[in-house]
Amino acid sequence: MLNGETPFTVFAPTDEAFAALPEDTLETLLEPENRDQLVQILTYHVVPGSVTSDQLSSGMVETVAGPDIDVVVGDNDLTINQALVLQADITAENGVIHVNDQDLLPPAANE
Repeated sequence: MLNGETPFTVFAPTDEAFAALPEDTLETLLEPENRDQLVQILTYHVVPGSVTSDQLSSGMVETVAGPDIDVVVGDNDLTINQALVLQADITAENGVIHVNDQDLLPPAANE
């Protein structure tokens, strides 16, 4: 999906965010029978279009996965579902990357 020409914005967790996941979470998600859940989680970190931090405003934004993420633009920070954006506006060939301090889990993954 991300290899195409369509622009996307990715809210990418840091390595530390992945390390903070409960033990065996990544291994479990990488099992073939959990592929759909993995795709749902990964696409929840992606929104259509190339959106820089100065173009974001507070509110709900639909993800490629379907469920919305909650964007809060503060005076000095930007959060996505309470995950703090540590580095914004990394230009990619087909969009923008914002690095955040937590993994984003879609509502179905939290149940």
